[in-house]
Amino acid sequence: MVCGYLPFEDPKTNVLYKKILNADYTIPEFVSEDCRDLIQKILNTDPTKRFTASDIRGHVWFRQIKSVKDYPGIIIGQNPIPVDFE
Repeated sequence: MVCGYLPFEDPKTNVLYKKILNADYTIPEFVSEDCRDLIQKILNTDPTKRFTASDIRGHVWFRQIKSVKDYPGIIIGQNPIPVDFE
């Protein structure tokens, strides 16, 4: 979401799986160091070291994001869709 494309892509499924298993991805230079650190921790191939949702919420990059409102859900045709114009 930060870069606008998936971290792992390949038209050949077997090559794609190898890229995922080997954490074979690149992070563009425009990504900040804090964001780069978070991405690397989320995509860690060792499940014991990989960041959990709680770890992500506590990361410095995530804490810099503006407050996000929690919406209980939308019923189509009944509730307006919330739009943030900022």
